[in-house]
Amino acid sequence: MHCRERYLHREGCVPKGVTGALERGEGPWGGVCAQLGNGSLGSGLFLAGGRVPGKWLMRCHGVVGRGCSASQGPGPGWAGLIAPGRHERGQRGRRAWLGASPGSHTWRLEELRRLQDARSVASIPGSPAAAAPARAEAEQRQRGRLPPMEPGPAGSPGRGLRRGRRLLLAAGLSCTVLALFTCLQELPPLDAGPGRTRPPPEVTVLLWWEPFGRRRRHMADCQRRFNISGCRPSADRSRYREAQAVIFHHRDFVLHGLGQLPAGPPQRPPAQRWVWMNFESPSHSPGLRDLAGIFNWTMSYRVDSDIFVPYGYLRARQASPRFSLPRKTKLVAWVISNWNEAHARVRYYHQLRKYVPIDVYGAQGPVLEEGSMVRTVSQYKFYLAFENSQHTDYITEKLWRNAFKSSAVPIVLGPPRSNYELFIPPDSFIHIDDFPSPRKLAIYLKFLDQNKPLYRRYFAWRDKYDVHMTSFWDEQYCKVCEAVRTAGDQLKTIQNLASWFES
Repeated sequence: MHCRERYLHREGCVPKGVTGALERGEGPWGGVCAQLGNGSLGSGLFLAGGRVPGKWLMRCHGVVGRGCSASQGPGPGWAGLIAPGRHERGQRGRRAWLGASPGSHTWRLEELRRLQDARSVASIPGSPAAAAPARAEAEQRQRGRLPPMEPGPAGSPGRGLRRGRRLLLAAGLSCTVLALFTCLQELPPLDAGPGRTRPPPEVTVLLWWEPFGRRRRHMADCQRRFNISGCRPSADRSRYREAQAVIFHHRDFVLHGLGQLPAGPPQRPPAQRWVWMNFESPSHSPGLRDLAGIFNWTMSYRVDSDIFVPYGYLRARQASPRFSLPRKTKLVAWVISNWNEAHARVRYYHQLRKYVPIDVYGAQGPVLEEGSMVRTVSQYKFYLAFENSQHTDYITEKLWRNAFKSSAVPIVLGPPRSNYELFIPPDSFIHIDDFPSPRKLAIYLKFLDQNKPLYRRYFAWRDKYDVHMTSFWDEQYCKVCEAVRTAGDQLKTIQNLASWFES
């Protein structure tokens, strides 16, 4: 197969079918430039290419040879080894030159042309360029730096030297091919390309108890709501054997006891994960000591859970209308359903209300209509986001929904300020620990009430972030599907559930 061009992709350099395959990005392909005449390998560039959708793949830059050969390789594609360079258009059509992986030498067209011209001149009999190598070699032999030239038969001067050069060239080419083959064996296989991506394997997640005994008509549509395909949450216990993960809600686990766990030989299908799910604080999670060695994964609000699902989080603000602060006509609000005089939050409230008016809704005040909480609290400048107990990462809807969604500045009582700052900007909330006493806090709130610019600083972050509230319980089920897909084959068993969660 011969051609007069130096670029393998030129029409006529390779059979039409191969040319089309190269243009479409199908591979892998390899090729070697060869001299005309006896068909022996010349000093052309060995090349390789692979499939990179939408990009040019391989080119043969002949240095001396005027012919090209191409072959399709059986191994994995070489797109990871050969990186397509920039392209030019000229009289010879589209030209591209390829470099090896990052950091290696990249051949330039100008360099190839200079090499081409130099070798062409050196091949002219009697030219100074052709004689220069022979003179240099003779001087080296006279000085003893090279062994004497092996005599050849009559009429064949230097035949031994030419034979040595051919052997050296063959050895070099063999080493190059072996090195490439060794590298290519370690390259990952190419993906299926556009339109051919394999769908993710389907995952069945079984919910053993629906949280708090509330039955649902329909399970989560993970594809529509969270763009997670192939996820099949179910509460049908007949699917236990096919489920890759089974979720156990802690509160219902305590209610029903160990006797309600799946039973039968074998107790668990191979590779099935049992997931302990809990979104209450340790202070309201009895029975933890009985759960050692049962579960494989944890799912909770704690960052160090196997599956971390917070009550809410901030995400980058998209191209949406600029944040507008609602009109505020009242000072401090608090919505509470579980009133306990022994709780730290209730004790602090009694101290704070001595110095500043606080409107309480719920257990100790007017009961809000369903769906009216955000509308009601948005009239207030501040909201008491007081947690029922103080534990690591335990930051609930009291901050995310009651305060942030209502555009009120949260006054928080919970974990330390540093823990809050892992999730929200430091100037987006007021921590009770910032002040030595409730009276000092009340003085500061009254000061902000009279200083509008300083008050508005607590909303500066709104220009960059939006508040996302976790969708209970759909988001949890769908996240388990993601965890199953990314997990390895090795299973673990949690032996220290109580000591971890209570820490």
